[in-house]
Amino acid sequence: MNRDDMVVRPLLDLRGIAKRYALADGRIVHALADVSLHVDRHETLGLVGESGCGKSTLARVAMRLVPASDGQVVFDGDDITTRPRRALAAQRARMQMVFQDPFASLNPRLTIGRALEEPLIVQGRGTATERRERVLAMLARVGLRADVAERHPHEFSGGQRQRIAIARALMLAPELLVCDEAVSALDVSVRAQVLNLLLELRASFGLAMLFISHDLAVVRHMADRVAVMYLGRVVELADRDTLWRTPRHPYTQALMAAAPAPGTAPGRKVAVLAGDVPSALAPPAGCHFHTRCPHATDRCRHEVPALRTITARHVVACHLA
Repeated sequence: MNRDDMVVRPLLDLRGIAKRYALADGRIVHALADVSLHVDRHETLGLVGESGCGKSTLARVAMRLVPASDGQVVFDGDDITTRPRRALAAQRARMQMVFQDPFASLNPRLTIGRALEEPLIVQGRGTATERRERVLAMLARVGLRADVAERHPHEFSGGQRQRIAIARALMLAPELLVCDEAVSALDVSVRAQVLNLLLELRASFGLAMLFISHDLAVVRHMADRVAVMYLGRVVELADRDTLWRTPRHPYTQALMAAAPAPGTAPGRKVAVLAGDVPSALAPPAGCHFHTRCPHATDRCRHEVPALRTITARHVVACHLA
């Protein structure tokens, strides 16, 4: 065994990812800037932040649904950043996505059975009988009856449709599941059921997850580590318990103050989260958060803070942390 074989590499490794969009009038949207994150096998990395911070864009870049402007997307040690779409079939089977709106992700003309069978057909897996058996087994695994296979998406509730979408994502036995606000549109009671289902499936299938949400309580329930994003950048990253116990970035502190969770340290000083997220068309110079941070200094207004190591599993991008 050589030295490289002894190194445990992450399943998904995002290195220095930037994403820019050019508008018709020539202006540039800076959606992501120098984002580096990884997801280890069998772990869930939570990604949290306000709407417009770049969470969903990062998910789509990770899945190669949109190309990165800069940086690398590495899956299981294999750089897939610029690989042609037709050459991504093997990786597509190993990394799947669950979207916020399950109705939009299901073809309304197909029965549920056909929708679940389709990934197997595209990948050339199994006979018709074997595919049918897998469809029924997967429906049962997500808590749905066999007769669901003969019906169409419009016949189901939002929670049932999300269970169907999860079943479809798992048909190819992926190693990574990217969940982009997968429960945000569901009622509270249904949301809890789907979250617990995802935890059960993660354990039984040995999944790794990139779990995206604006809801801190949901992320805390699901994640092993949590990355906090603000206007296209990661501002803090730590294991779940450390982040809730000792958040260091004023933005993280403000998010937690706005939605305190059990176990959050009482009485600590926090930044007041006022105002709106600046436009990605013209992000502020220096620390992007300085326009909303009551602790900002002149250095914050002019110098972008680098991610600084607090402990081995806790980094923060703040001049004052």
